Amino acid sequence: MRVPGQLYLTYLLALCLGLLCMVFVAYWNATWRGGFAWDGSAKQFNWHPVLMVAGLTVLYGSAAVLYRLPLTWGGSKLPWKLLHAGLTLLSFLLAVLGLFAVFNFHNKGNTPNLYSLHSWIGISTVALFTGQWLLGLASFLLPCTPLELRRRAKPLHVWLGSGIFILGIAASISGINEKLIFSLKGLNGTAQYSALPQEAQFANMLGVLIVAFGLTVLRILSNQAWQRPEGENSEVTQPLLQD
Repeated sequence: MRVPGQLYLTYLLALCLGLLCMVFVAYWNATWRGGFAWDGSAKQFNWHPVLMVAGLTVLYGSAAVLYRLPLTWGGSKLPWKLLHAGLTLLSFLLAVLGLFAVFNFHNKGNTPNLYSLHSWIGISTVALFTGQWLLGLASFLLPCTPLELRRRAKPLHVWLGSGIFILGIAASISGINEKLIFSLKGLNGTAQYSALPQEAQFANMLGVLIVAFGLTVLRILSNQAWQRPEGENSEVTQPLLQD
């Protein structure tokens, strides 16, 4: 099957945007927010945006488009299933660690948890992610799963995966905005957010990069011509042990 060059270019664009997202979120917190630590201080909080962008956005999006790569289209699908499951598990663990960083920081400072829209979106995303990963494990990695259940589970798995990815982007964007509003109040020598100081410009650009990465990933996922061809190696036509 001939693969259009646009697929390779779009995937390369997604890789570059994902890398830029990681560089920007790390540089923002290292340069303007004081760096990183794990001591209950504001520097511990700085791990939260880094880990959540890495887990729920960049790594999750990369795992989602794995099956669109022509490299995965031939031969057994089992190694790619395991890689997909491993990447999403790592994504989940980073997200959980990011949640622990912010909850621990809040608890040590007697700050309420889960009161903002950002926090509601974020915790809902992680909760759905948990169910999504368990659904994928039960449906596509357990040899005893009936083929009919795999057929029925696949559309739900794909749809829910895209929804979680979109929610993860929404959580990241709202979190960046919330952090800037809380931090840039014109106090302690900081400029107001409305004055658009250099930090605000940089963090806003991070948000734009996250949106661009999300749109690029969704472009790859939504193009029917770029899907792995269904055939004898499909998870809905053969049991796992025969892959």
